[in-house]
Amino acid sequence: MKTLVALLAGVAGLVVSLAHAQSGDASFEQVERGRYLAVLGDCAACHTTATGKPLAGGVVLKTPFGDLVGANITPDPDTGIGRWTLDDFQGAMSQGISRGGYHLYGAMPFTAYTKVTKEDNAALWAYLRTIEPVNNPVVPNQLPFPFNIRLSLVGWNFLNFTKGEFQPDPAKSVEWNRGAYIVQGLGHCGSCHTPKSLTGGDKNGQFLQGGTLDNWYAPDITADAHKGIGSWSSDDIVQYLKTGANRFDIASGPMAEMVEKSSQYWTDPDLKAVATYLLSVGGGGTSAPAPIAADDKGMAAGKAIYADRCAACHIGSGEGVPNLFPKLASAPLVNNDDATTLIRVVLAGGVAGATNAVPTAPAMPSYAWNLSDEDVANVLTYVRNSWGNSAPRVSPTDVATLRKQLQQ
Repeated sequence: MKTLVALLAGVAGLVVSLAHAQSGDASFEQVERGRYLAVLGDCAACHTTATGKPLAGGVVLKTPFGDLVGANITPDPDTGIGRWTLDDFQGAMSQGISRGGYHLYGAMPFTAYTKVTKEDNAALWAYLRTIEPVNNPVVPNQLPFPFNIRLSLVGWNFLNFTKGEFQPDPAKSVEWNRGAYIVQGLGHCGSCHTPKSLTGGDKNGQFLQGGTLDNWYAPDITADAHKGIGSWSSDDIVQYLKTGANRFDIASGPMAEMVEKSSQYWTDPDLKAVATYLLSVGGGGTSAPAPIAADDKGMAAGKAIYADRCAACHIGSGEGVPNLFPKLASAPLVNNDDATTLIRVVLAGGVAGATNAVPTAPAMPSYAWNLSDEDVANVLTYVRNSWGNSAPRVSPTDVATLRKQLQQ
């Protein structure tokens, strides 16, 4: 059913695109390229709500400074971007300056989109002009004072933004350069997977080494063998992005959304290019810590909890069940310094992504109701220091803090 709906939506999009192409607005090929670029950039993630019309805005984006809301980017002249020109759109993408000259907040990842070529922006713009105009007033800036004052963004840009299109590296292959262009540009992978500074900008010196946003931890996706995906093959990365699962992991949370709405529809050459590039990105270079001793009091308590609550699905050896229950042994997310996502999933549960290739979306129940903060800390400390894993101890205080935040 899901495949049929997607197919019908695609056919409808082609018909609309063809109609506009015939009207002389843009060529059919350019509009179709723009449609693919919109998928590649996962525009729907921030501009389409679960029940709303495509790209009509309204998605609430939680930031450390307050809420921002994804804008209406349909061609509606009153509440969307119907009065914009291509130059206006190019300014927003490449400079973070919207129509009228006001600065955009970094939640719109223009710091990555600045790398997109003018040709690709023109195609994306041509596509956006073909979608259904939706009258949906959205107030994007809902930040409290003083963060709601856009003039402050001049200083923010000075600290955090470097303008300029992607420049291919002549010493690298065409495939590598294509992967770099996607990851650094429209894919804006660093928006989640790169640590943030106190001002909310990317710490570019730690590109793709993991970042925390909205009570989720986006793990290290560099070639680091311990914390990152250095032990994954190119085919493993392609499979993960295409299906939401591979022999190491299953996508969940915001990543599941990204796979469902975006990467499962990328072309095979683009998936391979991204894999090639990611496996070339160096990690932090730090050595893996020594695992906490098995006879540690917290480890012993965690082992008992794991056997009682976790082993039925994840197996006593932490190997999980391929494409059904995630592998915990030697898992990058498990080995990262930040345990936010692990704590969250134990407390709140989670649902894996469902794709056309892997339609089953396994779920994990919440254990917040019958595991104390100390229990959660102990079982995660055990998982993070067993079966080849080694990572810092999880603190009951960290669990209590996140539990409180999830209840708000």
